[in-house]
Amino acid sequence: MSKPKPAPLPSGTVVGGYQVVKKLAAGGFGVVYLAEGEDRQYVAIKEYLPASLAERSPGELTPRVKPDKQPLYRLGLKSFFEEGRSLAQISHPSVVSVLNFFRENETVYMVMNYLQGDTLQDFIVTARDLKRDKVFRESSIRSLFDEILRGLRIVHQHKMLHLDIKPANIFVTNDNKAVMLDFGAAREVLSKEGNFIRPMYTPGFAAPEMYRRDGTLGPWTDIYAIGACIYACMQGYPPNDAPQRLEKDRLALSLSRLRNVYSDNLIEVTEWCMSLDPLSRPQSVFALQKELARETERRYTKLSFGERLKLQIETLKTGAKT
Repeated sequence: MSKPKPAPLPSGTVVGGYQVVKKLAAGGFGVVYLAEGEDRQYVAIKEYLPASLAERSPGELTPRVKPDKQPLYRLGLKSFFEEGRSLAQISHPSVVSVLNFFRENETVYMVMNYLQGDTLQDFIVTARDLKRDKVFRESSIRSLFDEILRGLRIVHQHKMLHLDIKPANIFVTNDNKAVMLDFGAAREVLSKEGNFIRPMYTPGFAAPEMYRRDGTLGPWTDIYAIGACIYACMQGYPPNDAPQRLEKDRLALSLSRLRNVYSDNLIEVTEWCMSLDPLSRPQSVFALQKELARETERRYTKLSFGERLKLQIETLKTGAKT
């Protein structure tokens, strides 16, 4: 039987001068609430509450942590606090705005702008269900990721990594701004220091080095996830996860189905970002931006009859094995 998750703060609870309205979301490392400030403005508050380390019963405020888990809990707490401090220094429309961060109830709270809109994941699912040839137009993909990369470049300049870029963490506001959410510093520290297994990251979007304890993480790790997000925008589904790809890599085959639907350049950029070898990917956001913004004539290569036939045979083989 799985361990129950720690209870969220009840509606009406006041923390740091903000009154909790309701729980918005919960993950393995925290809970996000809709809250109201003293100025009557709505904010989103993220509470550090790792489900694997802390317990809390309904109605309680302070998490209970067993003595043997205290060192790890404190390590994650420190990292979460530092993340809040770092994000508060970044002012960019494509990076979630941290307005305040504070300690209370033996944990840490991060106060952020409350955004209204939908995640990129929601848009992908909706578009996929409409069964169109193109999940998104190429111009939409390029402009969306141009915005995201501008923000990610600033994040990397502040010596931070996101480490969990995926469509569910890219928010598209009602006024069509793309914003990155849910940075993963605490998650990263806990996965390194604790007896956690690396694949608590999102399969399909996590780079191969994230599955290895000795893997060197850097800008190239976030760039892999950007490539996987572009892939999901084109295909409507995430790519195979890295361990599957290391066994048998079908990325090129999957992307070849998109020839003549998306430009050769966009397909090549996606494959470049998703190279299994970190050194074969763009090493900086700037290098990727430069390629994605190239104003060359977009070529669309049609598949020959032989290539289409080969693709059908490979697809049938794949279907027979799954």
